Amino acid sequence: MKRLSGWDAVLLYSEAPTVHMHTLKLAVIEISDLGGRQFGIDEFRQVIHGRLYKLDPFRYELVDIPFKFHHPMWRENCEVDLDYHVRPWQVRAPGGRRELDEAVGEIASTPLDRSRPLWEMYFITGLAGGRIAVLGKIHHALADGVASANLLARGMDLQPGPQAERDSYATDPAPAKSELVRTAFVDHLRQIRRLPAVLRYSAEGMNRVRKADKKLSPELTRPFTPPPSFMNHMVDATRRFATATLALADVKETAKTLGVTINDMVLAISAGALRQLSLRYDGAADHPLLASVPVSFDFSPDRVSGNYFSGVMMVVPIQLADPLERVRAVHEAAREAKETHHLMGPELVSRWSSYFPPAPMEALFRWLATKDGQNKVLNLPISNVPGPREPGRVGGALVTEIYSVGPLTTGSGINITVWSYVDQLNVSVLSDGSTLEDPHELTDAMVDAFVEIRAAAGLSTELTVIESAMAP
Repeated sequence: MKRLSGWDAVLLYSEAPTVHMHTLKLAVIEISDLGGRQFGIDEFRQVIHGRLYKLDPFRYELVDIPFKFHHPMWRENCEVDLDYHVRPWQVRAPGGRRELDEAVGEIASTPLDRSRPLWEMYFITGLAGGRIAVLGKIHHALADGVASANLLARGMDLQPGPQAERDSYATDPAPAKSELVRTAFVDHLRQIRRLPAVLRYSAEGMNRVRKADKKLSPELTRPFTPPPSFMNHMVDATRRFATATLALADVKETAKTLGVTINDMVLAISAGALRQLSLRYDGAADHPLLASVPVSFDFSPDRVSGNYFSGVMMVVPIQLADPLERVRAVHEAAREAKETHHLMGPELVSRWSSYFPPAPMEALFRWLATKDGQNKVLNLPISNVPGPREPGRVGGALVTEIYSVGPLTTGSGINITVWSYVDQLNVSVLSDGSTLEDPHELTDAMVDAFVEIRAAAGLSTELTVIESAMAP
């Protein structure tokens, strides 16, 4: 047994009937090179069964504390019913990118069952070219982006030589209620002893901000008043999903030419696309948006569970019509936001979250989810996660693409997540049922925004075609 950290618990408490807090990991798999060897859902379940011993979060079962006296705990080694957790799904014809995206949106529209380990996996057939796809639906309380990437590496054949398989693993008995209460009381005493260090950490951050030479951006010092936008409203329970693939080499070339980072490019592309959609849906794009960009503070390659990140508040300059001005503005905004983040202390929110009381936090988030107003913290989350640089395999079958997206947050109907894989920069967009008529509007706009930046930089507007990826 182990206690959920405060940050893990907040990601659990923030779930509501219309706000599902699971993340999605989608892998497209080429099975034509298996030499005629069968690879169906039974074979896939066997692969997962043989690797469950090292996919730790897949064996975690949520255990609530009586009277919600403390954050819940994970029972770390429970029984796992793979017939329940690994499910078949058939996409509609002709099985292209759009049909797969539609299936992912449908799967994402239902919450996970908290009485079971908080994950599901879908074995998706019917794709064009005889490919299959595997969709992992994992609660955010289990893992952040870095942990998910490491978990993915354990599940795929990324290590040299054959994967070690194991038929079984030891299971732990369910805890007694008296034991749960006793350990909760002991943990509360530990947290009280840690409080002076948390107060000191907070005071040091505030002191650094006060002594900083440069005044902080007004947009970043008013995080509870983000500008109004078409994407901010009470979200519904429907989820819609869309993807697009860019060549990582094209993005790197553009970033090098303009003297910025890959992360700057992702934000600039997002800014251009959000400008286009703001003009369409709001009739104007005359003010910047405020995005939360997750930044990890634990990059351990062995970590496969837990959340060790904080959201860096970032200005997204959609008000700028010139694409190169947007790139420059994003570069400056990112530098300024990182300075603010480090001045305040990257672990500030996660440390304080340990002291959030479970029952009031759950009630607060459920109440907020019913309010028809914009999110008072941010307009949307935008994530950029570096994925595997080497191609992976599952059961010997080549993984040709990987896409990832985080959840929608209360009051925000869009999430943009970019995940790099080998030679690809893969864009994923998640929206609810009412924000966009079609989330491919946003992925198409992101491709357009990238072409616009390249044209302004004097680079070719003919984008490299990734032959291994699904057709647009």
